Amino acid sequence: MIKPWTKIGSEYLGDFRIFRIRADHSRSPRTGDEHRFFVLESPDWVNVIPLTPAGNVVMIRQFRHGVEAVTLEIPGGMVDEADGDPAVSAARELREETGYEAAEIIHLGSVEPNPAFLNNRCHSYLARDARWVAAPQLDGAEDIAFEEVPLGDITALIQSGAITHSLTIAAFYYLELSGLKKPT
Repeated sequence: MIKPWTKIGSEYLGDFRIFRIRADHSRSPRTGDEHRFFVLESPDWVNVIPLTPAGNVVMIRQFRHGVEAVTLEIPGGMVDEADGDPAVSAARELREETGYEAAEIIHLGSVEPNPAFLNNRCHSYLARDARWVAAPQLDGAEDIAFEEVPLGDITALIQSGAITHSLTIAAFYYLELSGLKKPT
């Protein structure tokens, strides 16, 4: 049976805008040996599938520095402490990145993006009856374009490799499981 490791100590190695790096010193319950592990502490994230009354998904394209490419994904971002609730963050990110607002925000599910070294969760939401209401309000580090994609095209876009963002794919899987795919 796998047992939890005993944390002996921690030290912070860096504090950046979107995460902190922590080194943990822990003892193996199996061998008793001590090892060092690195953890990225980050606020929880949200992503949101904005579904329009016409059955389209509002998708975004943006340059991602990790893969040095423009990706096709759904709106999302960090849960701000001031929001108090990830659903509030989901609605805020949708509005900021696309200018759309939704009649209803529904929680679909949550995942741990990479529990090997991240300590956060990503919460996926469906934004029903999403409608464009204003221009996006991008921050200085964002360069985003949005477009509407028919919901029926999403599976083919994932299969073809046009959508590669794992958290976007997880959100669409949760949507499939929910049975909520039809617009209101």
